[in-house]
Amino acid sequence: MTQIYTILFDLDGTLVDTAPDLMAAHNHVMKKYGKNEKKLSDIKTLASRGAWVMMQRSFKEDVKDEKTKKLMVNEFIDFYSKNINNQSKPIDGIFEFLNWAKAKNISMAVCTNKRESLAIDLLKKINMYKYFDFVAGADTFEFNKPDARHLTNVIEIIGGDLKKTLMVGDSEVDAMSAQNAGVPFILVEEGYTDKSIAEIKHDHLIKNFKNFKEVVEKFL
Repeated sequence: MTQIYTILFDLDGTLVDTAPDLMAAHNHVMKKYGKNEKKLSDIKTLASRGAWVMMQRSFKEDVKDEKTKKLMVNEFIDFYSKNINNQSKPIDGIFEFLNWAKAKNISMAVCTNKRESLAIDLLKKINMYKYFDFVAGADTFEFNKPDARHLTNVIEIIGGDLKKTLMVGDSEVDAMSAQNAGVPFILVEEGYTDKSIAEIKHDHLIKNFKNFKEVVEKFL
C-alpha cells in the first residue's frame, strides 16, 4: 500500500514541549560562566533556530570572545544531551494522532534545527521515534530551515510528493520553510517564537493535536 500523504513536523514546541530542559541547560551554562540566567518565557523566544543561534541570541553583547562562545555552546550541548528528557513532555494528543496517521498510511518525518543526534535521542526516549520515516536535524544536510531544501530533501528521501505534503510547526522559521517549499503550513499555538500568531503566515491554527485528524482530512 503506497502512502497517501506526507506530514513534516518541527520538533521543539511542536511535537514536544522541550523548553524546561533547554532552560536548565542554558542556565547551567550561564551560571557556570557568571552570566544572567533566563526565564522559561525567554527560552521559548530563543529556541527556534537551534542551540548555536539560541546561545548567540542569549549572549548578545554580553559575551564577545568567540572562543568563549564556542566553549559555552559546547557546554550547553554536553549538559543538554545528558538531561534531554527530564521535564520535556509530548504535546497533548500527539500519540493518538500519530497512531491514526500510521493507520491511514500517512508518511511522517521530522525537520528540526536541533542536532540530528539529539533529536533522535529525544524521540527515542519519549517513544516517538518509531512513527517517523526520517529525522532531519540541523546537521543532516549542508542547510537547514528556513531553507526549502531541508523539507524537500526529506520528502524526496521518504518517497513523498511535494504536492501531497504539509508542514506542522510553531514558529516563523517553520512557516518560512513551508512557504519556501510551497507546502501548506499548520501553526501550533504558544510556540517557541517572539512573533505573534498574526505575524506568522499559516493555513490553519491548532492548540494541540487533539482532533488534528479532522484538519488533516481536509488535505487528503
